Amino acid sequence: MTVSDENLAHAAAEGDGDAFALLLERHYDGVFRLAFRLTGVRDQAEDLTQDICAALPAKLNSYRGAARFTTWLWRVVVNAAHDRRRRAATHARHATGWGDWEVDRRAANDDTAEALDWLTEAMRALPDDLRDTLALVLDDATHDQAAEVLGISPGTVSWRISEAKKHLRALREKEDQI
Repeated sequence: MTVSDENLAHAAAEGDGDAFALLLERHYDGVFRLAFRLTGVRDQAEDLTQDICAALPAKLNSYRGAARFTTWLWRVVVNAAHDRRRRAATHARHATGWGDWEVDRRAANDDTAEALDWLTEAMRALPDDLRDTLALVLDDATHDQAAEVLGISPGTVSWRISEAKKHLRALREKEDQI
């Protein structure tokens, strides 16, 4: 009989290393996949995934079992991505005026972005709320699950998906004209 994620999470929160290892084995790829969809850059997704895995033992104490473990875990990933974006924005503001170094850093980021597939690159152009919603749904979350992770209604999830499709369609049409 397979032990549920919820039971493993509670055991891991109490210090069971085997339970924690099994949770990571089950969900590491999913965490990375969602982190990649949220960041759009492999290196950033790898860093984000590692940060989440390192912080997860302490965060498991906050898991109460009110939602499925994966729903809770996705929320952890989304929150970590939001925190990373805020830090990046702060660093970018503080880097203003650093001249050549900042120009070189942005050029390196642009080179990395060009190597991504079209959808991933296009998702980076979406507003954060649309990107987060689309990333969850593309990662096989139902609209109800995405709504729970994001703290919004399922109807808002549907609206955001519709808006994301409009943005992506417009971007594709613009690129086709060039």
